[in-house]
Amino acid sequence: MAEGTGMPKIGAEVMDTQEEKLRKSLLIFASAFMTLAVMLWLAIYWMLGVNFSSNVSLGYQAISVASLVYYMKTRNFEVLRFIQLTLFLFAPFIMQWSMGSSVTSSGVTLWALLAPIGALVVSGWRESIPWFFAYIVLTAVSGFFDYVLGSGGSGGIPMNTIGVFFALNFAAMSSLLYFLVRYFVIETEKIKSQLDQQHALLAEEQKKSERVLFNVLPSNIAERLKNNQGLIADGYADVTVMFADLVNFTQLTEQMSPEQMVGLLNTVFSGFDDLSEKYGLEKIKTIGDAYMVVGGLTRERAEYVADMANMALEMNEFVSAHPALAKRDLGIHIGIATGPVVAGVIGTKRFIYDLWGDTVNVASRLTDDASEGHILTDKQTYNRLRQDFLFEPPSVLNVKGKGEMASYRLVGRIGQTGNNSHYQPTSGAPIAG
Repeated sequence: MAEGTGMPKIGAEVMDTQEEKLRKSLLIFASAFMTLAVMLWLAIYWMLGVNFSSNVSLGYQAISVASLVYYMKTRNFEVLRFIQLTLFLFAPFIMQWSMGSSVTSSGVTLWALLAPIGALVVSGWRESIPWFFAYIVLTAVSGFFDYVLGSGGSGGIPMNTIGVFFALNFAAMSSLLYFLVRYFVIETEKIKSQLDQQHALLAEEQKKSERVLFNVLPSNIAERLKNNQGLIADGYADVTVMFADLVNFTQLTEQMSPEQMVGLLNTVFSGFDDLSEKYGLEKIKTIGDAYMVVGGLTRERAEYVADMANMALEMNEFVSAHPALAKRDLGIHIGIATGPVVAGVIGTKRFIYDLWGDTVNVASRLTDDASEGHILTDKQTYNRLRQDFLFEPPSVLNVKGKGEMASYRLVGRIGQTGNNSHYQPTSGAPIAG
């Protein structure tokens, strides 16, 4: 039964905080010091030829050692603390009363001050109040009886011996209190330093998490999610959505190892990420070998439709000019649509920011119908870009749920013929409006 009751205490001690370990070590140190001090004081009295009852000192040692042994076996700190603080408080007063008065005992009751000071250090300021109150009461009672019953004599103890022990008591007690408080302050500063280091590491990890969050989500959405704003759902009256899909990528994956396939996708999408950042557009997600980006969510750039067109043209150039991608004969087809959407964050763990609405569906359908290397836009996007970009004449698509819809192939920028050097019209001549 003893072992069974001791195990939880030992397990709990392993989980002690640094502050709790510090308090336990301080009490054990003070208890050991007091036990040694009692032995030393007895030896000094006997060497000076002073005879008095040693039962108090021997009793103190026996109880103190027994409580320490009990603690080593059970790790019950509460019992040890109560016994030691009680010894600190009562033993000095009992010693004084056995020797006569505060004068004949050389002010030995000063040692009792260790009880409230010890409680303050090893328990806390609230727990120290009763111990301090008890110390004051016992000091007052002792002083009262010294006044009423004292005869002014030295009780047979030479005055020079009394003077020596006054000095010893004050010096020893002051030193003990100083070193206890000093040790407590030093260890507390160490704990504070460790906490500061842990706080700095935690802050760095928080920054890393925030960087990941801001890379996954649009900046304004990430900020709102970080501030715990609950459900995030917004409606936007006018944004531009683009899908870019790799051509024949599924067939290529059959000829590549997993590392090669992921490396190829990383090359393509990292290049697209750079372009989206260049033009201030928000990457929403990748879906297999498809890439989705949107402009107009933050309104930080007024010309987000033109930015999207420029990005689409540069995406085509990036894929056709990159040596690793050209080697694989990789191409893309792109669809762009402009209009209203609903946007929001879904999920609580692996959350995702996504867009819904007819504009998203149209952009996706335009991507499906675009040939390799082509960029198809809807009419609203065309109307916003026709003054600055070259388009082919419209073609008609049959969109499920919408019927017939005009689409326009974006060819290049007006006045920048270098960007149109690979342009081969599929029907008629390019138009600019």
